[in-house]
Amino acid sequence: MDKLRARFVSLRDLLATAWPIILVTALGFVVAYQFVQPAPPRQMTISTGGESGAYYAYAKRYAKLLAANGITLEVQTSAGSLQNLARLKSGESDIALIQGGVTEVLKADDESELRSLGSVSYEPVWVFYRSDQRIDKLHHLSGQRIAVGEEGSGIRGLALQLLEANGIAADSKNLVPVAGVSAAQALQQGQIEAAFIVAAQDAPVVQLMLHEPGVRVMSFSQADAYLRRFPFLSKVVLPRGVVDLVRDAPPRDTVLLATTANVVVRDDLHPALVSLLLQAMSEVNGKSGFFQRAGEFPAYRDHSFELAAEAKRYYKSGPPLLQRYLPFWIAVLVERLFVLIVPVVVLLLPLLKVAPSIYHWRIRSKIFRCYGDLKFMENDLRLNYDPARHAEYLARLDRIEDDAYARNIPIGFSDLLYTLREHINLVRDKLNHLGSGTLPENKPCTP
Repeated sequence: MDKLRARFVSLRDLLATAWPIILVTALGFVVAYQFVQPAPPRQMTISTGGESGAYYAYAKRYAKLLAANGITLEVQTSAGSLQNLARLKSGESDIALIQGGVTEVLKADDESELRSLGSVSYEPVWVFYRSDQRIDKLHHLSGQRIAVGEEGSGIRGLALQLLEANGIAADSKNLVPVAGVSAAQALQQGQIEAAFIVAAQDAPVVQLMLHEPGVRVMSFSQADAYLRRFPFLSKVVLPRGVVDLVRDAPPRDTVLLATTANVVVRDDLHPALVSLLLQAMSEVNGKSGFFQRAGEFPAYRDHSFELAAEAKRYYKSGPPLLQRYLPFWIAVLVERLFVLIVPVVVLLLPLLKVAPSIYHWRIRSKIFRCYGDLKFMENDLRLNYDPARHAEYLARLDRIEDDAYARNIPIGFSDLLYTLREHINLVRDKLNHLGSGTLPENKPCTP
């Protein structure tokens, strides 16, 4: 029973010492938790374009790579970049593929909630036409019927900008609102004389037009001038014979203007998902093509939107360290725990270092209270001893000794208690000698 009581006393003293440390650590834990990112959602949506377009194909390949990491990417078709932007702003989509050069339709305050993850490919501006004469300037198309894309599409917005720069009004009745395969068919059937198509070189409609007899692709002789007026454009070259070496098509190097396909996200998209999406973009769009070198994309080419902070880190250092070596969800869990635990550990280590000293001080303080009473009594005996109060002195000393016995001292500190009892006996001996009229040898009574 005594052993059990002693253990209980020791545990109580330990808890009395530990509770401030536990409280401070708990407060540190609560503060650190405020900086922990919530777990990323398992589903995202991306707005692309028509099912026959390159944007839709890119998104489908992104979805497959993300699915391998437990993320579902819902692919939404749309009428084009303007609808994609509208979905981003309304929150209907988390991600969108946007054609470069369409941001003039946005208000300045609309762009603040959107961030770019970079461009993923060049999108050449193909101007296909039927004519016996070679055309290398857009104003040569004045008065002809031109397919400029459907209302609300990124193709139409870009085509109208280029045509207006060449003196062709946007409200001209000769501008036909058709695009893609419909525009190609209209050109084949002679319903129009030219068609704007903005698509990658491997898009079916582009391949159809490149191999169509009698259809030519315009080479922009003023390409450098366009780059000065439209900074979002680039100049690319379709090499001679690259379409068909036997037919030598095209018969000469063809200079094209090109915009870029850009991945734009809402600024509240989870950083871990941004990093994972960037890895998928590198896998899908990092290969070589007609107009790009391997590893040229993704890259921050179109500055219409501010680059996301996570994308800046990705382009500078690559994927996060943990995601390079661990499965995605394990890496995310470790990152979250790291943010939570490190501040707590930094706070806890010094507290644990001083905890033993605090515990020892608490135990010793119980004994030191008795020493204070004992020292006060010894001074009283030396300076103000009154023989008539001898019995009172003895009773007072007995109370100090009883108080020492009543102290709950852990077994590991029993030596302090026995030392105190020895010092009490020294004072008692001195008191007995004072009562008999003799003095003991001058020995120290207190530590």
